[in-house]
Amino acid sequence: MLKRQHIDKTVQSGFLLIALFSITALFLIMVFLFIEGIPILEHISIKEFVFGKFWYPTDDPADFGILSLILGSLCVTLLSGLMAVPLGIMTAVYLAEIASPRVAEIVKPIVELMASMPSVVIGFFGMVVVAPFIQKLFNIPVGLNMFNASLMLAFMAIPTICSISEDAVFSVPTALKEASFALGATHFETIAKVIIPASLSGICTAVILGLSRAIGETMVVLMAAGGAAMIPSSIFDPVRPLPASIAAEMAEAPFRSEHYHALFAIGIVLFAFTFVFNLIADYISYKFRQVGEASL
Repeated sequence: MLKRQHIDKTVQSGFLLIALFSITALFLIMVFLFIEGIPILEHISIKEFVFGKFWYPTDDPADFGILSLILGSLCVTLLSGLMAVPLGIMTAVYLAEIASPRVAEIVKPIVELMASMPSVVIGFFGMVVVAPFIQKLFNIPVGLNMFNASLMLAFMAIPTICSISEDAVFSVPTALKEASFALGATHFETIAKVIIPASLSGICTAVILGLSRAIGETMVVLMAAGGAAMIPSSIFDPVRPLPASIAAEMAEAPFRSEHYHALFAIGIVLFAFTFVFNLIADYISYKFRQVGEASL
């Protein structure tokens, strides 16, 4: 008995150390981000930095306004969400409730395989294949634009949304479904009025996590968005989201220069966006959490 308790305490201590190491590593990354990004405020105010319309870091004097970058990130994320959320949720419902076991065994690994596809491959596909097709189809000057980047980000977000949503739908208590059928509801009515509301917490979490991945993605937007630091007026305008600016310019920025600190400040803004996304996901998950079969 004592030996078993000793093993339990050892395992518990091991997990605690691993958790503390992960938290410490994330905390140190955050501290480094703020240490390198805050000095830009010595040269420009927060208002000018966040709401400035022009990003010309190499001019003399330089312009460090990131409003166009923020709008680019938000527009690309929103447009990709409009494409990925319905497809991801409907695919999850189909796999969990409608598809036959044999079809589900084939489709689900394909969806999970899509989730493991490298982002640089998706970005290269969008740049080489999708961009010329969009340019020719819509008769526009350039195919590397917001729509192309959103399409590729939706392709990346769908597997995440689908997998988590499927787990949420699949975990709905069987008693709820049987009660719905017993009252004379059809399969579609049961899905729409019982299963989806009961799994709303997991579905909302899946959506938020999928969109947070989209807003933080680098390679796809770097390769497929066009790279123009301008406020978009159409879905076919080239844009430069926040992660793309960091990846494109960090190697060219002199160490500890204004440009260098401005890029780290962009990282702080991006960190704030993803942090808010995760807070919203936790809040929604807690608010709509299904506790027992009588809480629907």
